[in-house]
Amino acid sequence: MVKTVKLKCGTTLIMDKTDYVQSAALGIWVRTGAADENDSVSGVSHYIEHMMFKGTDNRTAKEIASDVDKIGGMFNAFTGKEATCYYIKTLSSNIYAGAEILLDMLTGSRFDQEEMDKERKVICEEIKMVKDSPDDDVYDTISELVASGNPLGRSILGTPESLAGIDRAKLTAYYSEKYARDSIVIAVAGNFDEERIAELFESRLTSLREKKVTQDFTLKPYRQSFDVKVRDIEQTHICLATPGISMADDKYYAFVLMNSIFGGSMSSRLFQNIREEKGLAYTVCSMNVFSSYTGFFSIYAGVAHDKAEATLDAVRHELEMLKKDGVTAEELSMAKEQVKSSYIFGLENINSRMFSIGKNKLLLDKVYSPEEVLSEFDKVTQDDIKQAAELIGDYSSYCAASVTGTDFDLERLIKR
Repeated sequence: MVKTVKLKCGTTLIMDKTDYVQSAALGIWVRTGAADENDSVSGVSHYIEHMMFKGTDNRTAKEIASDVDKIGGMFNAFTGKEATCYYIKTLSSNIYAGAEILLDMLTGSRFDQEEMDKERKVICEEIKMVKDSPDDDVYDTISELVASGNPLGRSILGTPESLAGIDRAKLTAYYSEKYARDSIVIAVAGNFDEERIAELFESRLTSLREKKVTQDFTLKPYRQSFDVKVRDIEQTHICLATPGISMADDKYYAFVLMNSIFGGSMSSRLFQNIREEKGLAYTVCSMNVFSSYTGFFSIYAGVAHDKAEATLDAVRHELEMLKKDGVTAEELSMAKEQVKSSYIFGLENINSRMFSIGKNKLLLDKVYSPEEVLSEFDKVTQDDIKQAAELIGDYSSYCAASVTGTDFDLERLIKR
């Protein structure tokens, strides 16, 4: 059973205790990411995440890694649009030592200038790596296009130019403003002592600011746009996107099931009709991207250069059919079984459980029980799917991006 505790210091602790396992996973979730940034510090959230591993007042970078190895732990971190998470998994008896290491990183990182200079080069190589991967590059591009001018459209990695402008003063100022007690959720899953975990965090977070410094923003209207990058590559990568819904929207469960039917699985319409039947694309799929306040629906295809137009025509047809006719009862039933099974399988993994409760508590301030989630999927009707499809079914209004070896008029193919 999930238990939520508001610590006296103002931080939220959420725990999912399971006595029959011999391990535990713990994540420190911070409500800051690319969406909190502005142009002058683009990429700073991800930069801070990297610097957390580069030494504290008590440990060198090598000692951080070796101390985790000494307890047989696995640890890492990631930065998203709205959140940054530092996490560790250990045997149950060692989770307290693991938590202490993460706390030391969170509250005692030195942000050494020499290490900053080294890590800036590492992140610039990471940016190059994304650019060298056409499918990653086209996805980043479409994310920026569909949310252009809005926080969700900001790059997580930043650019070499923006990183060069982030000195130690800017980085530590951002850390001080955003890493506040009220913007942190501690999520723990597995077998552990709840009181011991609570006591550990209660006494160690008081050095952080009480409340996060926030900034207001107004969502700008969606604007259709296009981008084609020509490179010396063997395949054309295409991504389309249109505004979707947020994590908190009542249509969330319908959107998840609609995506499963349309392009989210090997039995989906896109995969079966475009890859298996027509042989137009090796990879074709769709995906929902949800945030706490907005979202978008995207479609990706990796095709031979001379198959791009035929593939887009096929995608258009599938969208039109989805919007016009909805889905069959058989498709909906199968999607429910697939999605519910995937959800239940995730509950059997303590890392997945920690990620789920942490993210939902941080971004929605609510955690749904497994029974609630399964019930919501069961409630979705064919009419619910059709209403969801009407929101994303206008092919001619999609943004589109491509990384290709042969230039082509992508805008014409979308709008015609």
